[in-house]
Amino acid sequence: MNIIIVGTGKVGFSLAEQLVQEKHDVTIVDQREDTLRRASELLDLMAVKGNGVSAVTLREAGAEEADLLVAATNSDEVNMVCCLTAKNMGAKYTIARIRNPEYTDSLTELCQNLKIDMVINPENTAAQEIARLLRFPSAANIETFCRGRVELMGFRLQEGDFLIGKPLYALPPQVKKLSLLFCAADRDGELSIPKGSFVPQAGDKLYMVGRSDSLDQFFRLLGRYAPKVRQVFLLGGGKISVYLAATLEKMGMRLKIVEADEAKCRQISEQFPKATVICGDGTDPDLLETESLTACDAFVALTNQDEDNLIISLYAMQLGLPKVIAKCSRQNYAGIARSAGLDSVVSPKFVTASYILRLVRGMQNSQGSVMNSLHRIADGKAEAMEFTVGPATHHLGVSLKDLKLKHGVLIAVIVRGTEIIIPEGSSILQAGDSVILIAQSGRVLDLNDIYDGDGGAEA
Repeated sequence: MNIIIVGTGKVGFSLAEQLVQEKHDVTIVDQREDTLRRASELLDLMAVKGNGVSAVTLREAGAEEADLLVAATNSDEVNMVCCLTAKNMGAKYTIARIRNPEYTDSLTELCQNLKIDMVINPENTAAQEIARLLRFPSAANIETFCRGRVELMGFRLQEGDFLIGKPLYALPPQVKKLSLLFCAADRDGELSIPKGSFVPQAGDKLYMVGRSDSLDQFFRLLGRYAPKVRQVFLLGGGKISVYLAATLEKMGMRLKIVEADEAKCRQISEQFPKATVICGDGTDPDLLETESLTACDAFVALTNQDEDNLIISLYAMQLGLPKVIAKCSRQNYAGIARSAGLDSVVSPKFVTASYILRLVRGMQNSQGSVMNSLHRIADGKAEAMEFTVGPATHHLGVSLKDLKLKHGVLIAVIVRGTEIIIPEGSSILQAGDSVILIAQSGRVLDLNDIYDGDGGAEA
């Protein structure tokens, strides 16, 4: 596909990087020479210097023939006009990054008038992911499928956990009866899809997928069930904090927000009168002690500095807070933090890029199975996808044990009507099913991509 990305900041560059990896023809547009040079040196793409609102610039970038244009500059207004200009020139599909909460109530009208096909809001997306983690604090990360009926959770094994040292086929009966499946394991940066003979070790990060109530029961059996979060300490008063605060207040949680900018503090106080807002340096341990950080159930670091977020989050972990979450845009920093035990690290650009990637794959595969969701797990080393089985899906009604799947592909869950099925060898796929796949490597655009060779039974 021919894809144009206007604005190569954190979100734009991350998206370009993933699209280039998937062999798309990508053109980036930016006014900053150094940004364009860096992207051109690191990625196989075309770079055009200029204003993304300018028809001359967009024509040079190929907007007339573009399958997709993503406007991801720092200005909502520029992004809107850029989409309108590109659509009038012939671009087939446009996506605008619109972050200002003031536009939320009028988004439908804006999209219609400005010919915007989809809006992305990295800050709001990140806030919703953090809210999910606070709903279920035992998990390091949570992804949802089938409108929340199925969840995928990752967690780190600790010394003393009953899973350690025993193969998965020898799990206790009370675990085996639960509607869940261990679908991936990350050991020292190496990802695998575990079989029954897999023996978990302390320090492994395991991923499991299944019914939310079964996952809840598993953590109770593991002795890792955390009580409900009632009070949250937020560090930083930016857009993510505002979106998150609105969500957490609806969930009945009490908030304590620290922000260094006095004007922002006043604005937040007016918007959230029930919250306690402190004007000060949230990276100062004395301030955190004075404001009784340890009395809170969760700590979320959301400043604009990755380094501050990670350092102060590690400090909060040392103090023994039950749940600690940090925002971090740099994947290498996030990896270091996870190796130090901070598993819940949220990256707005990473989440947004994955969301757009799902859309791109769906556009490529408009005639085949429908991809409903796509999530990157284990630092991007695997993908979890939800498809709807269609009439064109191969080998409907054939037992899974008789199918040859590509290496590194797992059919993890089948949802049929109200039934959630953890597949066995005798399970089959039927038209209308929702199927959740785990793919360790390679692109899966369609359900038919999971089969090895012709996908049929071995002779």
